[in-house]
Amino acid sequence: MAFAIIKTGGRQYRVAEGDTIDVDLLQGEPGKQLVIADVLMHADDDKVTHGAPIESARVTAEVVEHRKDKKVVAYKFKRRKGYHRTVGHRRKLTRLKIQSISIGTEKSAVAKKEQR
Repeated sequence: MAFAIIKTGGRQYRVAEGDTIDVDLLQGEPGKQLVIADVLMHADDDKVTHGAPIESARVTAEVVEHRKDKKVVAYKFKRRKGYHRTVGHRRKLTRLKIQSISIGTEKSAVAKKEQR
């Protein structure tokens, strides 16, 4: 089964075709297609391709919805001082459904020289 590692929002995700993932908020209405070009690695059975990022690789995903994550609460407290604060936040997320993973057939410069 083929999978890829993509980078979006400063985080890396392992994706395969048909997967649904939550990433940091991206622009685009639900139902629209997004193309992610930051593909760091692609593996298909025995063939592994990696780069930073891979030049011709693309991952196509559909925006399913925009939503908020569960609330994260942090409680600050200093004993015997009467100090306590409750702070928290909810991350804004975009849910993506991975449609396809494509790796271009573009050859490297070394392979082109060897072919001549």
